[in-house]
Amino acid sequence: MDNYHTNVENAKYEHGERLKDYDAEVKKLQEKYKLESAEYSKLSAVEKIAATNGAPTLRLPSRPILNIPPMPVYQQPDLRDALIVDNKILASQIDVIGFSKGGNYLDIIIEMERTNFQDNQGRTFANQPTRIIAKQGGAVKMDKTYFSDFAEIASVPTNEINLNAQEKRYLQRTIDRTRNIINENFGYQTINSTVSLATVKNKGEYDDLEKAYIYVTTNLKKLQAKSDYAPNKVAMENMQKGIDIWKSALTKINYNDKKALYNQKIGEYLYFNLIRLNIALGNYQEAEKYLNELQEHLVDIKLSYDANLELKRLEEKIYNN
Repeated sequence: MDNYHTNVENAKYEHGERLKDYDAEVKKLQEKYKLESAEYSKLSAVEKIAATNGAPTLRLPSRPILNIPPMPVYQQPDLRDALIVDNKILASQIDVIGFSKGGNYLDIIIEMERTNFQDNQGRTFANQPTRIIAKQGGAVKMDKTYFSDFAEIASVPTNEINLNAQEKRYLQRTIDRTRNIINENFGYQTINSTVSLATVKNKGEYDDLEKAYIYVTTNLKKLQAKSDYAPNKVAMENMQKGIDIWKSALTKINYNDKKALYNQKIGEYLYFNLIRLNIALGNYQEAEKYLNELQEHLVDIKLSYDANLELKRLEEKIYNN
């Protein structure tokens, strides 16, 4: 709009100049016609008939027309195929499973180039080199560039495709592939796990075991499926206090004396709880360790039918995880 008024004034000025030229040309043609008519009128009738061009004719040019440029009208651009890149919007599409944004446990830097198109044998190929840098606790765990190789995206050359639309689709493809790579290396799926821990009948002689049970069960409830959730660390530390009590109690088991305070039944109770707990926490190697120890004592520990069935189920979980 700023230039519109200037363009109108320029059009008027140019029209005025053309009018001046027009008036001069008309005047010139009229004078010529006047002279030719005077000469023609002096001819005799026979000479007029013999005249090649006949009587003079006044031919005037068209009068110049003032062409005012049309008022500009704003039209909403069609952005359906436009590629508008905003780093914040791109970042919002990269989610790492098990992590929340704003934490400091995992730092991801993505350097993504523009899509490059290439013609080869009448087909269109594209690539979009993307560098992924991942740091955990300040230490670099990944620094690699992906998607440098050209891949076919159309069976026709670039001059026969909508490059904006293709670049938009290819960018989304690169974002999806980048997100998958990050999650394959650093994300984790939340697996809901339930665990049933046994208790002992305590009349004062098993205060330590009851205390361990409280440590473990109370802090299990506090755990959240978030790796960067600060209270998890405290809960695990407190849970470990209970686990240490159970582990210490295992060293007191007397497998040869059924009347001993820490007899075979207490040993069965401790081993099953430690195996159940470690499976629930995903510590399968630790669970296998206690499973092997329990199996070594099965000669001394006579398991019930139900306990044998549960032991088989626990064993399957350990070896089929």
